[in-house]
Amino acid sequence: MAGMVDAAAIAALDAEARKGLELLTSGEGAGADFLGWVKLPEETDDALLDDINATAARLRETCEVVVAVGIGGSYLGAKAVIEALSDSFAPYRAGTGTRVLFAGQNIGEDYMAELQDYLRDKKFGIIVISKSGTTTEPAIAFRLLKEQLESQLGREEAGRRIVAVTDAQRGALRSLATTEGYKTYVIADNVGGRFSVLTPVGLLPIAVAGYDIRALVEGARNMQKATLDGSDTSSLVYAQTRNALYRAGKKIEILVNYNPKLHFMGEWWKQLYGESEGKDGKGIFPAAVDNTTDLHSMGQWIQDGERIIFETVLSVETPSRELRIPFDEANLDGLNFIAGKRIDQVNKMAELGTRLAHIDGGVPNIRVVIPALNEDTLGSLIYFFEAACGISGYILGVNPFNQPGVEAYKRNMFALLEKPGYEKETAAIKAKLGE
Repeated sequence: MAGMVDAAAIAALDAEARKGLELLTSGEGAGADFLGWVKLPEETDDALLDDINATAARLRETCEVVVAVGIGGSYLGAKAVIEALSDSFAPYRAGTGTRVLFAGQNIGEDYMAELQDYLRDKKFGIIVISKSGTTTEPAIAFRLLKEQLESQLGREEAGRRIVAVTDAQRGALRSLATTEGYKTYVIADNVGGRFSVLTPVGLLPIAVAGYDIRALVEGARNMQKATLDGSDTSSLVYAQTRNALYRAGKKIEILVNYNPKLHFMGEWWKQLYGESEGKDGKGIFPAAVDNTTDLHSMGQWIQDGERIIFETVLSVETPSRELRIPFDEANLDGLNFIAGKRIDQVNKMAELGTRLAHIDGGVPNIRVVIPALNEDTLGSLIYFFEAACGISGYILGVNPFNQPGVEAYKRNMFALLEKPGYEKETAAIKAKLGE
């Protein structure tokens, strides 16, 4: 970032960053009712993890496929971890997991019809994740899938293959789960959706897929301890650096990965930072690209477009597999100069070359390195980003834990669908549309 933002400008935010961390730990800042995630890793006990693992084992025994129904934070964290850990061409780790699919994250009619077609000859179960049970997208998906499961198995057996993650006492889904006798887990009132991946919201689907949720929580626990006791300042440094860049006119942050398994980590990160910071007319716009793929699409804009961006490069130090480029006698493709090298060596040079090119082009670069893709490192990464997000929001001067803007589209949608109780809004929208 040399020459693009003064080092003194970053250092000047040190006190604000430390104040932000203090507000997270003391609970005295805006949105304090939603700080349950801050000490969640250390407060997650073995009994809960044992219970989640037991439920996951039962679902794996009875189901070829489990559909996790949820939207936003109710699916993105689980999706990000499962995609990062899974074989790219197999949906789960052979012999240990059940395929986890997702529904309720859109209102795509073709998507739902095709999902139901796929499930027609499958033994499947459902994890439905919703605090209220009335959020439109997951409620539609759950209604369809519940009806399908009951028609295939009967109501009683279907009930044994449905798990609800919902409010402790209130809401439509809690009432239904109590009536039908579903196994349930609680979405705590003090943990917002985008911070919920380390609760049963994320842990249960991840466990069903066959991954080690103890290691995931332990990685987060280690990062929590190091962040809160001050022995690891990476969250502070990231938060203050991105805010220094924002104040210097860099309005867009692009999270860049060079490993296709991290695509949905970028999607999770976008929700985390977008919902936390985009309010009161403020906020860095979060975007994400998958390189080197997107160097052949977005690369031109990043290199030569308007200089309002910076990049945070998420780099995996060591891949899980080793594959070397073969020597070819004819060498028609001209690749013999890299014959014998690991593909990851080429990928790392593409990463470094791109970073150098973008820096030369006026794009500041932050680099976040994780040693490998496994449950422990992903748990640490999740907590790192969450802590930095809370600190960054406080530096920005917003409440990082509410999301008032997401209700606007819902009000319009309900009015257009003429939902009971929205008559006044329906009339107003019809007038606006000239109907």
